Amino acid sequence: MPIGREATLYSQVADGRVRCLACARYCNIPNGKIGLCGIRGNENGKLWLYVYGKIIAGHVDPIEKKPVTHYMPGSKIFSIATTGCNWLCSYCQNFDISQRRKVEGQNVTPEKVVAMTKRYQCQGLAYTYNEPTIFIEFAHDIGVEARRKGLANIFVSNGYDTPETVDLMRDFLDCITVDIKGSGETAFVRKYIGIADAQPVFQTLVEIRDKTDVHIEITDLIVPEIGDDLAAARKLSKWVYDNLGPDTPIHFLRFHPDYKLMHLPPTPILTLEKHYDVAKEEGLKYAYLGNVPGHPLEHTYCSECKSVVVERMGFDILSWHLNEQNCCEYCGNEIPIIGRLSNAVNEDRFVPVLM
Repeated sequence: MPIGREATLYSQVADGRVRCLACARYCNIPNGKIGLCGIRGNENGKLWLYVYGKIIAGHVDPIEKKPVTHYMPGSKIFSIATTGCNWLCSYCQNFDISQRRKVEGQNVTPEKVVAMTKRYQCQGLAYTYNEPTIFIEFAHDIGVEARRKGLANIFVSNGYDTPETVDLMRDFLDCITVDIKGSGETAFVRKYIGIADAQPVFQTLVEIRDKTDVHIEITDLIVPEIGDDLAAARKLSKWVYDNLGPDTPIHFLRFHPDYKLMHLPPTPILTLEKHYDVAKEEGLKYAYLGNVPGHPLEHTYCSECKSVVVERMGFDILSWHLNEQNCCEYCGNEIPIIGRLSNAVNEDRFVPVLM
């Protein structure tokens, strides 16, 4: 009997093959072989999730690190990952986990993961560091138990999903931040991610919008010289405005050299600021810059009076100017933030548990 557990998101096809339904690659896997992600394989005509019950990393993080700014601000989140990924990002800062094609980690049950989350006094779980939908059945079982215990569930995802994964999300997921790289420009994602195009990501966002109540935030990693095209950023911002609405937070993240792109410099601050301007020009009310601690565009500004209503330094919240209804203290405008400022704010929210 193989390690892990039989997956649920697959169909059987001819000649003993199985078709994986966990992500938009739809891997057609022969008997005895493993899909591109490295953790879902065909065992005698059945698809197995080899990492079910095994996590490679566990860490207590601020929710703002995900990055999530409009959901449960100031919360402590227990972040977990397995090995493997369905993308092949050349710049991945978690490549040792995501590009590892070997099932490794600590054995855990869903109940144990939730117990660890409670033990570290976290308000929720994040499935992160690698793509969570490739271990969706395991995440589902953890998430259902977490929700039963009053904990939130957050996906940090590339969004390269399927209608079947979105259906499972409905059982447990509260928040998702979808990381669109290089503004989803086709030449970029083909060369540096290894996918044909980003269309399945946008389709997933529409599915989540239509089928769930999950809170959505968008991130966009801006890689200098190869993935910083302002026309692509404008197209993305317009799509977000038209399909997800003007209140949807969008985060433009600064690239730092890593993995196979060590030769590139960090993203110039001016480049990020130009992307911010494009988002605002397209009507998005809440744009942010990420990985630039101390920059004024980390803050949340009231869309009406332009006052700073949430002041940040990196992942820390320095001041809070919203009333009990999350309305601006200066003009009364409602700010679309879900939840009040957590009592956990600015405590030690960086606790390594497993690595």
